[in-house]
Amino acid sequence: MKKIISVLMVAVALMMAAPAQAQLIKFGVKGGMNFSKLDFDKKSIADVTDSSTGFFIGPMAEVTLPIVGLGIDGALMYSQRGEDDAKQQGIEIPVNLKYTFGLGSMFGIYLAAGPDFFFNFKDIDLESVEAKKTQVALNLGAGLKLLRKVQVGVTYQIPMGDSFEWKDAGEALTAKNKTWQVSLAYIF
Repeated sequence: MKKIISVLMVAVALMMAAPAQAQLIKFGVKGGMNFSKLDFDKKSIADVTDSSTGFFIGPMAEVTLPIVGLGIDGALMYSQRGEDDAKQQGIEIPVNLKYTFGLGSMFGIYLAAGPDFFFNFKDIDLESVEAKKTQVALNLGAGLKLLRKVQVGVTYQIPMGDSFEWKDAGEALTAKNKTWQVSLAYIF
């Protein structure tokens, strides 16, 4: 009798684990606005530039350990940064370690951090300006998870290298594209 009860308990545990396993990875779509500002290496020029607005959109995936609240999310997005002649357009791939805490699965607050890879595929129309083709940044973000399906977040991207380089009159001038992102994601 003990063996039958043991086998029955193991079978019930396996049947309960199968749906939990399927819920570890979730897919969705993410989009939002980029608010960028160029930060020049010479402070006398820093006041010349204003903030500019762009957008981003693309598919995302999220892997979360349900009880712990720790997970990883990643996305493959088309992204625009900057404006006019200094506009960057390309593919952005953020990969963030995410920690979620909250009131059950209906509402949660998350903190996220990780690398962001940007591949620029638009040439700059200015003569003496070189835009970097690849850029790496550090993401620091926070947000809300609502009703298991919706995520609203804010992320600040700290560039790890230069975004632009001006070569004018024999002196090189570099700038970093610092970006705030406001995002909305829907998980299927």
